[in-house]
Amino acid sequence: MRSLTVTRKLHITSGYQEPRRVRRGPTPPRPPGRTPRISKLMALAIHFDDMVARGQLADYATIARLGQVSRARVTQIVNLTLLAPDIQEELLFLPKTHGGRDGLTTSVLQPLARELDWQRQRAMWARLKAELPPSTLAVGGAEVVQP
Repeated sequence: MRSLTVTRKLHITSGYQEPRRVRRGPTPPRPPGRTPRISKLMALAIHFDDMVARGQLADYATIARLGQVSRARVTQIVNLTLLAPDIQEELLFLPKTHGGRDGLTTSVLQPLARELDWQRQRAMWARLKAELPPSTLAVGGAEVVQP
């Protein structure tokens, strides 16, 4: 009886709401950098707000209890939804961070979120962006230009 050995490189892929699949070939390299924390928190704020609005959770205190964080922290995160929609969009689509600390934090953005007038928020955001290190808002080494 003859034995046969087959050698192949395989990797497993999975995507958002997709089943895991076995693919041929080596695992593709991950893109360099990481998603900025403030982008993740902005997405989380939108998700929390949606869950409460739909009635999936009773209130933000429930989110704090389930997430084992303080109610104050949940408030800081959800306050990001008070930002003007274009600022939220910029936060969601910030370029990846390549080493070091993120330039934007919730504590830096809280004064903007407390301002109810979106025009004033936009002016404050423009001043804040001017003070940030260029790499915070840069894509491929170039400054992000907003219309």
